[in-house]
Amino acid sequence: MFFNLVLNIHIHISVKKVILNAFFHMYFVIFIDFYLFYCYTSEKGGVNMKRLIERRFIEWKNSVNRKPLLIYGARQIGKTYSMIAFGKEYYTNTVYCNFESTSDLHVIFERDLDPERIVRAISTMYNTQITKGGTLIIFDEIQACERALTSLKYFQEQANDYHIVAAGSLLGLAVNRGHYSFPVGKVDMITMYPLSFEEFLLATDNEKLISLIKKAYSEFSPFALHEKAMDLYRTYLIVGGYPAAVQTYLDTSDFNAVRAEQSMISNAYIADMAKYATPSDMLKSIEVYNSLFAQLSKENTKFQYSVIGSKARARDYETALAWLKSANVVLRCQRVTDGKYPLALYEDQNSFKIYYSDVGLLTMRMSIAPNAILQPYNLSDKARGMMAENYVAEQLTANGFSLHYWTSGNTAEIDFVIQQNAWSIPVEVKSSDNVKAKSLQTYVKNYAPNYSIRVSAKNFGYDNGIKSIPLYAIFCLHPDET
Repeated sequence: MFFNLVLNIHIHISVKKVILNAFFHMYFVIFIDFYLFYCYTSEKGGVNMKRLIERRFIEWKNSVNRKPLLIYGARQIGKTYSMIAFGKEYYTNTVYCNFESTSDLHVIFERDLDPERIVRAISTMYNTQITKGGTLIIFDEIQACERALTSLKYFQEQANDYHIVAAGSLLGLAVNRGHYSFPVGKVDMITMYPLSFEEFLLATDNEKLISLIKKAYSEFSPFALHEKAMDLYRTYLIVGGYPAAVQTYLDTSDFNAVRAEQSMISNAYIADMAKYATPSDMLKSIEVYNSLFAQLSKENTKFQYSVIGSKARARDYETALAWLKSANVVLRCQRVTDGKYPLALYEDQNSFKIYYSDVGLLTMRMSIAPNAILQPYNLSDKARGMMAENYVAEQLTANGFSLHYWTSGNTAEIDFVIQQNAWSIPVEVKSSDNVKAKSLQTYVKNYAPNYSIRVSAKNFGYDNGIKSIPLYAIFCLHPDET
C-alpha cells in the first residue's frame, strides 16, 4: 500500500512537470507566431520557404464559388506563415487577427454576428481600410473563439465578397467541446501538413532536381542522380518537415540544433493536450502519444492497446486517439479486409496503424545518431523500415491519399493500398534495395490490380506489372493519376 502511494505521488509529480514544461513551450509557440508575422510584414521579409499550398490558395481566390477558407493543421506547420505570405503577394493589404493572443477580438463577436458590423469593428481596431476583394482577412487560431468560427456561415451567406482565410491548430477539438455549430457547407476546407519531401527540396534549392525526378518518374527510366536524391531523402528523415526545424537546418547545418527544435514541437503538442483536452483525456492522450515509438518498433505495427499498458482497453483510449488524430498529431492507417474498389467499403474499424505526422519527430524519438541515418549501412533493417514506412505514410497523406493497409490472416501484409481513379493499388515499402516480397505476389494473385508499386532504395524501373519508385520520388504519386 505504501509503495502504491509513493508510486502514485511520483506519477502525479512527473505529469505535473510535463504539463508545466509543455505550457512553457506553448507560450514559446505563440512568440514564434508573432515573430513570423513580423518577418512577413517587415520590409526585410523573412525566411523564403515556398509551400505548395499556395496553388490551392490561388485557386480559392479565383473561384466563382469561393467561400471562407478554413485551414486545418497541427501547430508550427506553417499555417500562419503561408496565409500572411499569400496575403502579401496577392492582395493590396492583409489584416491579421489572432484570437489566441488578442482577447479584445473576442468582444467584437460577443454581440450579433452581422458581417458588416464585424468588418467595421476589425477595421477600426487595426486602423486599416478593408475592401471587398482587395483585403485578405486572416482569422488565426480561430478555435479560441468559437463565435468567430460560427460567423463564417454568415460571411458566406451575407457578405461573401470579403476574402477570409481562417486557421486553427485544434479545430476539430474546439467544435466537439463547443456550444456553437460548425458552419457545414459554408466554408472551403484544406488540411495542411508539414513540409513534404518535394517542399523540402524547394527549401534546399533543389528545384531543378524536382523536375528531373518527375521526368524520370514519367518515363520510369533509371535516374542519373539517384544517389544524390537518396542522400537528400536521408537528410529529410532527420530534419523532417516542420518549418522551424527546416530553417534551423538551413541556417546551421547542425542536426543537434534541429533535434532541439523538434523536442520543443513535441512538447508543444503536450501543452495543447493540457489546454484543450479534459483531465482524463489529457493523461490518456499523453500515454498514447508516448507509446507511438513502441507501436512502430514492433514486428507487427498494428496498433495494440496493450503496448500502452497491460490493462489498457480500447474503450478507455478511443477518445484520446481521436483527439490526437483531430489535432493532426498522428496519422491513422485503416486496415481493409478486401483489396477491391472502393476501399472504404472494406475497412476494419478495429484494426489500424498509427504513424507520427512528421518523420523527423520519429527519428528524434529513435535517438539514432544522424550520421548513422546518412550512412545507413550499419543500421538494422528494422530501424530503416520504421523510418521508410512512416515517411511514405506522411508523403501519401500530403498528396491527398487516404491511408489503408491490407492483410491476409498472418500470411501476407501490404504496407499501403491507395486509390487511383477506379483502381486499388498495392504499395509495398522496402527500406533497402532488397525487394523480394511474397505479400505483393499474394495481393496481385487475389485482386489483379492494374499495376503494383514498390517503393525502395532502388532506382526507377517497370517490370512484370510492378512500378519501382525510389523513396525520394513518392511525391510524384497523385490520386488522379492514370
